[in-house]
This record gives sequence, C-alpha cells and structure tokens, in this order.
Amino acid sequence: MEQRSFRIREIPSEERPRERMQQHGASALSHAELLAILLRTGTRNESSIHLAQRILNECGGLRKLAENDWQELMLIKGIGPAKALELKASIELGRRIARSQLPEMFKITCPQDAADLLMEEMRHLREEHFVCLFLNSKNQVIGRQTLSIGSLNASIVHPREVFRAAIRRSSASILCAHNHPSGDPTPSPEDIQITKRLADAGELIGIELLDHLVIGDNRFISLKEKGCL
Repeated sequence: MEQRSFRIREIPSEERPRERMQQHGASALSHAELLAILLRTGTRNESSIHLAQRILNECGGLRKLAENDWQELMLIKGIGPAKALELKASIELGRRIARSQLPEMFKITCPQDAADLLMEEMRHLREEHFVCLFLNSKNQVIGRQTLSIGSLNASIVHPREVFRAAIRRSSASILCAHNHPSGDPTPSPEDIQITKRLADAGELIGIELLDHLVIGDNRFISLKEKGCL
C-alpha cells in the first residue's frame, strides 16, 4: 500500500494553522502552528501540526530547536534533509532580520544599548564568542568584529588583535562583549583579567575601552558597572 503523509489541508479546519494565520495574524499562532506551516507535511501517521508539537517536545522547546544543527534535526522521526535545512534556513533568516532592523549608526549611550545590539544573536551561541564594537567620537558604532571563538568554557583574545582592528577602523573607542553559553553572565576571574589588560592597552594607545559585557541568557553584566574599569 502506498504510504501517504498528512498535509495541512487535510487537517480539520479548526486545526489549520495557515487559515488561522490568515484570519488572526501570525502573532495569534502557537509555536507548533508556526512550525507546522514551515514543515508543510506531516508523516504517514500524524499531521504536520502533531509532528511540529512532537519536534518541540523532543527538542525541549523553541530555543533548543534553534540550537540544533540540521544533522541533529534529522535524528527526529519525520524530519528528512529537506525539512531540516528549511528549518535551519528559517531560523537563520529570523536572526538576520533581527539584526538588520538596527540602525546603521547605532549609538551607545549605556551598557543596555550594547546589550540590545548583541543579545539576541549571542545568547544562543554554543561556544564563547569575543566580539568588539568599534565606535567613533560620537559613540556611534562604525564596525563590529568577532575576534575570538573559544570553547564552551574559555575565549582567548589578545589586546594586540583587538586594537589592531580598532586602529584599522580609526576607532575613537571600543566596547567588547562575550557570551557565556551556560546562560549565567557572572564574570570569571579571567574575564576581569582580560578587561583590565584591554583597558591598560587602550589607555596606552589612546583608544578607550568603554565597557566589557558578559552576555548570558537574556541577561548581561557590565564590567564597568561592576567597577572593573
């Protein structure tokens, strides 16, 4: 007997996420309903919306789903290469849209401004990324660069690389940030040490280190506010 998969149009009308989206808008849909629209089809024994809910359950929620690479998604029953790649592409587009909405000349007036600029992307990273924002004399962001990608527990960066990049962009000052994959932004002794090294080097060169943020899961700590600068 030929195997067949459920399509969204075969789902009872009250469970059709596309129709609900047309009538009520995307914001009215659940995570599973939005995911079902991306999946388009289910499996032989379950509808797309039931498959979507099972994916969320097996992944442990929306954030965990976003953290899986496409090969890991293929381990879930009902997800083949095409669906896995489409899901990863959709997640990446969402992240890029979030970044593209920021003004080109974003101005840093306080630690929260820098956190708003970096949080959504950096809070989901599995490894520590050390990022530098380069600012002009008006504290407007004129550049950004990831200078180091470390392990789950450490990110190694040297002041030489930081200030070489800053000088190349004619920066008046810099602001550094790195994430803690654990979600806890409590700074380590190494975080404090590199902050002081960068501040000393910046004072010598004439490019001020405005702050160093440690980014966790939707929260951050400013080492300047902690008195480390």
